[in-house]
Amino acid sequence: MDKVVASAAEAVADIPDGASLAVGGFGLGGIPAVLIQALYEAGVTGLDVVSNNCGVLDSGLAVLLSAGRIARVTGSYIGGNKEFARQYLSGEIELELIPQGTLAERLRAGGSGIPAFYTPAGVGTQVAEGGLPWRYDGRGGVAVASPAKEVREFGGTAYVLEHGITTDFALVRAAKGDRHGNLVFNKSARNFNPVAAMAGRITIAEVEELTEPGGIDPDQVHLPGIFVQRVVALSPEQAADKKIENITVTPGPRAGEVGA
Repeated sequence: MDKVVASAAEAVADIPDGASLAVGGFGLGGIPAVLIQALYEAGVTGLDVVSNNCGVLDSGLAVLLSAGRIARVTGSYIGGNKEFARQYLSGEIELELIPQGTLAERLRAGGSGIPAFYTPAGVGTQVAEGGLPWRYDGRGGVAVASPAKEVREFGGTAYVLEHGITTDFALVRAAKGDRHGNLVFNKSARNFNPVAAMAGRITIAEVEELTEPGGIDPDQVHLPGIFVQRVVALSPEQAADKKIENITVTPGPRAGEVGA
């Protein structure tokens, strides 16, 4: 039952070229940065990634993206990642853009053994009707477009059929984990991590704090260890290395104002 692996390099050593990979995190929140770096150093390429976005500020999945290691992305957000946008528009990478809630539910469904489900999100748009550019041809045209999806009515409301997602591997980050793979996520870092972990056939979790079995109150477990196959304990330095995408501060009082 002890799922702890000695290092991130050992944990990702069997991920092959062309593997499908669910990755937790949102922007820079809750990203499995150490595992991603280990995957980069292993030289793995041609990856089919399922993640909300593809990293920012040369962090997270942006490390693999910039190195040309990602062939396809299923996600819901390009954001401020200019390299992601450039590769997509130039036809270097295939991208399936889907609504964010649908992405989360497709991962959860796949991890729960649910092959497909109906949702109203996307009805009446190219999400359901097809034609979304998955891959450009590099000359301004569309090389691959999304197919039309089945639409049915229930109670007078139209719903589109979406398929559950499963992947070969999943990489996630947790604030705390035990040797059995039970995980606790910290606040917003909970984001896509639990559902990404559920979708992976082999899920690898990097944890900021490793505890012995029984060290986590069962009522506090966010993801049970049944979904996790490998655990990597981070060093204090690795656990504390968290980048901030955008820093905002409250302006101080101007000269002459009360309290200035």
